[in-house]
Amino acid sequence: MCACLQGYDLIRIMEMWWDGSYDWSVGMEGYRLFRKDRQGRRGEGVALYVNDQLECMELHLGMDEELTESLWVRIKGRTGAGDIIVGVCYRPPDQEDRVDEALYRQIGAASFKSPGPYGGLQPP
Repeated sequence: MCACLQGYDLIRIMEMWWDGSYDWSVGMEGYRLFRKDRQGRRGEGVALYVNDQLECMELHLGMDEELTESLWVRIKGRTGAGDIIVGVCYRPPDQEDRVDEALYRQIGAASFKSPGPYGGLQPP
């Protein structure tokens, strides 16, 4: 209710503890939901609600996605403005160095800019 009243464009949730059994109750009118559930273990995960008035798409970076609790969304900029890439990441306090390095690689890939409608990244 607060989200709708405040008119937020983006709402991020970390440590959501959702799984497939919650699919019926996690949608919010006026928002598109992107989520990444924690695989193989209980708890955590990340989600991002994007105002459905914004043109957006989830990015699949094609690297280290199974290691990290992160998701990436490209939001199309308004006329004359560039697109925005939003990442939602959860880093547990006991995360291993190899997972940190995987997250750094993802941040680098998401930041990469080149000509074309998707900045060198391909849509799903």
